[in-house]
Amino acid sequence: MALSTPKMDKLMMGTKMTDADNAFGHKQALKVKKQKKSQGSSRYRPVGAQELVALPQLRDTPPTEQEELLIKKLLQCCNVFNFMDPVADLKSKEIKRACLNELVDYVTATRGILTDQVYPEIVKMVACNLFRTLPPCDNPDYDPEEDDPTLEAAWPHLQLCYEFFLRVLESQDFMPNLAKKYVDQKFVLELLDLFDSEDPRERDFLKTCLHRIYGKFLGLRSFIRKQVNNIFLRFIYETEKFNGVGELLEILGSIINGFALPLKAEHKTFLLKILVPLHKAKTLGLYHAQLAYCVVQFLEKDPTLTDPVVRGLLKFWPKTCSQKEVMFLGEMEEILDVIEPSQFQKIQEPLFRQIARCVSSPHFQVAERALYYWNNEYLMGLIEENSNVILPIMFPALYRISKEHWNQTIIALVYNVLKTFMEMNSKLFDELTANYKADRQKERRKEKEREDLWKKLDQLQLTALNNATNSAVKGKKR
Repeated sequence: MALSTPKMDKLMMGTKMTDADNAFGHKQALKVKKQKKSQGSSRYRPVGAQELVALPQLRDTPPTEQEELLIKKLLQCCNVFNFMDPVADLKSKEIKRACLNELVDYVTATRGILTDQVYPEIVKMVACNLFRTLPPCDNPDYDPEEDDPTLEAAWPHLQLCYEFFLRVLESQDFMPNLAKKYVDQKFVLELLDLFDSEDPRERDFLKTCLHRIYGKFLGLRSFIRKQVNNIFLRFIYETEKFNGVGELLEILGSIINGFALPLKAEHKTFLLKILVPLHKAKTLGLYHAQLAYCVVQFLEKDPTLTDPVVRGLLKFWPKTCSQKEVMFLGEMEEILDVIEPSQFQKIQEPLFRQIARCVSSPHFQVAERALYYWNNEYLMGLIEENSNVILPIMFPALYRISKEHWNQTIIALVYNVLKTFMEMNSKLFDELTANYKADRQKERRKEKEREDLWKKLDQLQLTALNNATNSAVKGKKR
């Protein structure tokens, strides 16, 4: 039998503590592993590349040599570093950051520097830094409304590259005729792919860059619209995952504002086949404000589109998501704010049938948002003009809710609406009240008759069962 010694006990205790420490350390490692980390770019500087050497300042160089030095600095900035390793290449990273800062200031303050030789180098530097394969999301259950976005680790350099490119596009010396050889369709496609970045800072810069390109390069406008359409179609019907939908819609909002009248068939198709179906995505809340703005812009341009748009929204009206219903109600009110009376008459019946269903919703926010329609003066004018159609649709739901709804705020709002209707058309209101009460009495009578019928059937069943039992007993006695 092995004997325990103090030395062995101490050794065993040390072993146990080490195991416990290891287990704790393993748990900590797992915890750290699960935390959200910044992702670096998927394209890094080759191992063993030379360290950067600081070049002379542009302002200290004679004007005749500045162009050559500018090109050298642009080539130097084409080096891309791995920011996932915070201690690697610190000196070179700092030299590049200082160089990019200098380039931003130089292109902002100096005139006449954008020459034929400089354009290709600018586009090359921008492409080397910005265009990359975005890393896959490390959280398969990533919810953009709930989870924090993955931030770009290389942002200290990327931000300056975006700022430099924007300053070039906005420069008074910028000449699209010279730049169009380099800022071409391939360049635009690469730029659009970056809109899927999780980093909102990058998407904000991309939005401004693409808008500037759309404004400067007339030959790329149709191509940009087509590619944005393709992104939306893939999002709607295939993936339902794309981070930059809101930013692209924001660009489109200002583009739509500049459409000439009459609208082209291409633009109408975009509204009905892309913007309207965009309402059905699960992540609607992330871009709904921009989407609603685009839709309203179209309807202000061409009121005849109101009928198909409203019917399209009613087709995609959410059935089980109250949060989306509130959004739809808000957008519908924005549409009704700009609707023409002739168009209102075309959609009033299906629209108010849906509003009646919303008012009847057990979710008080949906019911409340629908009842707020009666605070809209312009809409009240339209309702009053068409009260003969709208009042019969709304009355049954309103009367029933006033007696049955669980929320006192909703009941108070319903009473206000009923009072408004009564003042609007008292004769029709009295008729509807009488008809509703008569219908309810008929329903009660039918219900009572149904109950009486079931009672008779139950009685007949019991009688038949008793007769069968008695017959069986008599048969046994015989």
